[in-house]
Amino acid sequence: MRIGIIGTGNMGRILAEALIEGKAVPPSSMMITNRTKSKAYLLKNKYNKIAIGENAAEVAAHSDLIFVCVKPLDVLKILEDITPFVSPEKCLISITSPINTDQLEQVVHCSVARVIPSITSRALSGVSLLTYGKNCSEDWKGKIRNLAEKISVPVMIEDKVTRVASDIVSCGPAFFSFLLQRFIDAAVKETDIDEATAVVLAGEMIIGLGELLKQGHYTLPTLQEKVCVKGGITGEGIKVMENELGEIFEHVFQATQEKFKEDLDKVNKQFSTK
Repeated sequence: MRIGIIGTGNMGRILAEALIEGKAVPPSSMMITNRTKSKAYLLKNKYNKIAIGENAAEVAAHSDLIFVCVKPLDVLKILEDITPFVSPEKCLISITSPINTDQLEQVVHCSVARVIPSITSRALSGVSLLTYGKNCSEDWKGKIRNLAEKISVPVMIEDKVTRVASDIVSCGPAFFSFLLQRFIDAAVKETDIDEATAVVLAGEMIIGLGELLKQGHYTLPTLQEKVCVKGGITGEGIKVMENELGEIFEHVFQATQEKFKEDLDKVNKQFSTK
């Protein structure tokens, strides 16, 4: 199977690296392109057998499965450019949340899907969010899931939870890395620990926490119960967090949902002319 990736910015590059290093596809089966060619050549320099397409149309013509990894408002133009080269037996995937599969099917006449990856895919971990188009063939559904399983845990989602699921899976690593950095900064500010040591300790702690959850030893509530000994130090810290965190995460989801609505309005206006 020949894989094409249109757009090698942050997520396009992560997707390419994950697919190759997860042994989902060999570099020789991949063709990529980017508006700024130097970004595509960064991957070419790392994986010599990757092919560089001159433009999106060349990548689409060469590929069986085409990933469109560009900003939401750039997707429609890409679809229009590549439509003549996307025959019915091919499959097209968009990785951006504001574009739904119905909109993809308005423009291209092949199997389509939306696959929302996460930066965690770079470690062949985390979740990929899958939504298949109404006309996506069973064969392509199986192939897409198999690829996703090489780099993540694939989870099917409905359109109505696209944004919140993406907030948890794709934005979550940034949100929690921000909190972890603040945790480290506070430790350095308030105690005698040096930053390098705090970074190592915090990093290993978060990896260990993930393993406890992944291996099923504890749920989040039971883990807190095990660590919070009655009258102990952890409990005092939890009290501060309970008092001071307030509704911070409610406000986070309110902000992301509002921005998503803005993006949807802009995308819907574009596709309403089709």
